[in-house]
Amino acid sequence: CTLRPFQLTDAPSVARHANSREVWLNLRDLFPHPYTIADAESYITRVAAEVPATRFEIEVGGEVVGSVSLKLGTDIERRSAEIGYWLGEAYWGRGIMSAAVHAATEYALRELDLMRVFAVPFVRNPASARVLVHAGYQLEGTMRRSAVKDGVILDQWLYAAVRD
Repeated sequence: CTLRPFQLTDAPSVARHANSREVWLNLRDLFPHPYTIADAESYITRVAAEVPATRFEIEVGGEVVGSVSLKLGTDIERRSAEIGYWLGEAYWGRGIMSAAVHAATEYALRELDLMRVFAVPFVRNPASARVLVHAGYQLEGTMRRSAVKDGVILDQWLYAAVRD
């Protein structure tokens, strides 16, 4: 896979792969469902010009099939970022997301001079935890009853990669 900046011409591909209830169930509510081309165009227009670049498309075989993003911390957490990611269902289980998360994490720690990148996957999503472990993250703990998704109260794991 290749990580690259968002391009407006990729909106149809982004929408096609993002428009999945299974994908949506593992993401924050800010991620719309159903996911339309208009949603993709709006998002791409908003993030494409961000400096520094913190949101990237995941391209496989010339097609955009997912995304990885870094939410930079502020104030006392200014040397940290939360990583978020999604991948179209047809591409699950191929190691693509582990490679993408690893590359984005290396970028964050080296190019953005961060000390810590963390993620908080739902406990009900062990595949996401495996992605993080394969990308070099370590489990730091369980945040009990810390999220509500689709009307269900959920636990989240806290994983992090830190620069020594």
